[in-house]
Amino acid sequence: MKKNIGSVLALYPTPLAVIGAIVNGKPNWLLAGHLGIMGHDHVMISLAKPHYTNQGIKETKKLSVNIVNEAMLAKADKAGCISGRKEDKSDMFDFLFGDAGVPIISQSPVAMECTVVDIYETSGFENFICTIDNTYAEESVLTKEGKIDYRILKPVLFEMPTYMYLKTGDVIGKCTSFGK
Repeated sequence: MKKNIGSVLALYPTPLAVIGAIVNGKPNWLLAGHLGIMGHDHVMISLAKPHYTNQGIKETKKLSVNIVNEAMLAKADKAGCISGRKEDKSDMFDFLFGDAGVPIISQSPVAMECTVVDIYETSGFENFICTIDNTYAEESVLTKEGKIDYRILKPVLFEMPTYMYLKTGDVIGKCTSFGK
């Protein structure tokens, strides 16, 4: 028998990412675990309203989504422990600027440059609805067909309410193969 546990968000885990943005003329980095897909051409990044990074995103309408793997987890976690308002985080990661002018973490195996097309506010959060301008992937995480191979990428996942990081699992089957 199922027990009603209340109005609990039960869609975790989600991929962990470091959001990059220009704030007051400098790159700034913020750890984010509230990310979502909105169709095949839009993503949503949900950030608490008080975050320093939000200011830069609202001014430039640009951000990067840098997928976190285990190799960069310690630095990514630190980006979530320090406020850019209190400490300059511009040199926390080696970075480059993508074609859309957004700072992208060099160590991130996959990164997307995005343009904000809308901001949807909810209680305590600003939800940045974005189109994807460019996606950059290390060749080592691509299949021979040029697609991202998540078995190689192994993105870190974020789970709430325990605030734990998880490893990705094994492949259990191809989509739609069980229902045929």
